[in-house]
Amino acid sequence: MESPDLPLQHDAASRFVPYVIAVMVYLAAIALAGSMLVAAALGGWTRGLSGTLTVQVLPNPGGPAATAKDIGAALKILRATSGITAARALDERSSRALLKPWLGGGAMAPEIPVPRLIDVSVRPGAALDMARLTSRLRSAVPTAEIDDHRKWLSRLFGLANSLEAIALIVLMLTAAAAACAVIFAARSGLSVHKRVIDILHLIGAPDQYIARQFERRAFAQGLIGGIVGLGAAIATLLVMGRLFSGVELFDLGAVRFGALHWIALAALAPATGLIALVTARMTVLRSLSRRL
Repeated sequence: MESPDLPLQHDAASRFVPYVIAVMVYLAAIALAGSMLVAAALGGWTRGLSGTLTVQVLPNPGGPAATAKDIGAALKILRATSGITAARALDERSSRALLKPWLGGGAMAPEIPVPRLIDVSVRPGAALDMARLTSRLRSAVPTAEIDDHRKWLSRLFGLANSLEAIALIVLMLTAAAAACAVIFAARSGLSVHKRVIDILHLIGAPDQYIARQFERRAFAQGLIGGIVGLGAAIATLLVMGRLFSGVELFDLGAVRFGALHWIALAALAPATGLIALVTARMTVLRSLSRRL
């Protein structure tokens, strides 16, 4: 490796570059991890709910819970509907168990009626007439309601797409901020060391030789800032994961990053170093071509 002729490590203007990069990489890693976390959770929910419907048979107003006759009538209609492959009624105990996360694990009084749930499987690609099916169910069981998971899944997909767009914007801003910091530091270094650079030119040093010294310095600063920012982001994610693991309502503790997710996060640090290297090289070569 060539010994540096320019004492770039003593430049005051470049000392803040790793700090700026660390902050930007931290924000980018948090945004990227949040986007991947939502995508992973949504993928799990989609796999579990795709091709399914839930029918609720609510308790009669001011009266008892749904009777076996009500459940039987709803099941008969569902099983006779084209496109529905299976319909299974959950017993009252299972229905009460589903309410536990919303009640903080507390027990419900047995005299309080709860909705009876029917799990419905739909053939992939089947186009159900939801309005007609709802009308038929309510004509037989007035308290029956259909929860079409596809409606709120589409809203979740919209949310996930928005978060991915925000993460992409944050990544672009991170790259732009890192590039601006490197450009400022490189131009300051060229101005501070102009006399030494002129001497190097006089003795035959090419522009690429001078640019290599700036780009090595920029790469080291970008890599150090990226590692620090990434380390802080991972520590934050681990703390948040521990906190959310106890929240049963959101069940985020069950969502785990795969190897590709961690590779994508880890790639932020070397990517930032490469951005700094390329930016410094282009800035120096362009400036030297103008003999600034």
